Amino acid sequence: MSRIFLVNVGSNASHSFCSPIFEDRKFEFIPIPEDRELDPLFGVQYKQLKSFNFPENDLMEFIPERFWSKTVHSDPEFDTFTYGDNCDVNPRASSLKTVERGDFIFFLSRLQTWKNNRFQNEFGFYLIGYLHVDQIVKSVNSPLDLILMDRFAINAHVRRAMSDQLWDSFWLFGGSSWSKRFKKAVPVTRELCDQVFLTSKGLNWRWDEKRTDLQVIGSYTRTVRPVINQNDDSQHDRGKILWSWINENCD
Repeated sequence: MSRIFLVNVGSNASHSFCSPIFEDRKFEFIPIPEDRELDPLFGVQYKQLKSFNFPENDLMEFIPERFWSKTVHSDPEFDTFTYGDNCDVNPRASSLKTVERGDFIFFLSRLQTWKNNRFQNEFGFYLIGYLHVDQIVKSVNSPLDLILMDRFAINAHVRRAMSDQLWDSFWLFGGSSWSKRFKKAVPVTRELCDQVFLTSKGLNWRWDEKRTDLQVIGSYTRTVRPVINQNDDSQHDRGKILWSWINENCD
């Protein structure tokens, strides 16, 4: 038994581009820009990103040209399954300090429909994968030892620290072999939210008719927090519904 945390990730409207989702619900995950340009020895540029669905291809057709040479903050990364965040100083991520081994960190992303070789004016929130947490490194304020470096070397926070010596008390989360990047994005619908997710006060989400469903989902997921406690008998059915929905839609 464990808890499920929900983290909103990836490029979105504030970056002027989103990750694409295709007609078959396969998708590409495009991370946010880094907050600085890193030494090329450590940083990765957008033009270097490779397609998950077609590994021989890059992703530049989905990314504005002005971003191609910018450093990407590739977090989470689904090659070695790691995630990092500034839990000590970022209030929106502070609840991750309560994550324990065996908990799940689910990743939610705002995706934009790609059809006929162009983006459409259609957006949605989707689950794209998760970490089943088996390692936590807290408040990293100095270079990692060799064993930890071997595990977390390609995490975006470690790359930034190696480039700029910015060991700024970030946290690192490593996933077990149960961790997964979905082949197909799992839609987060209003119906699913009503059946599965609760507010921090244990209440159902409130849908404001003056806002779109997309806006409501975005507002409730802006701050990271545990959305299901599978150790709580009253929430156990919510977890079963979520896992069933994922199994129906992710492959």
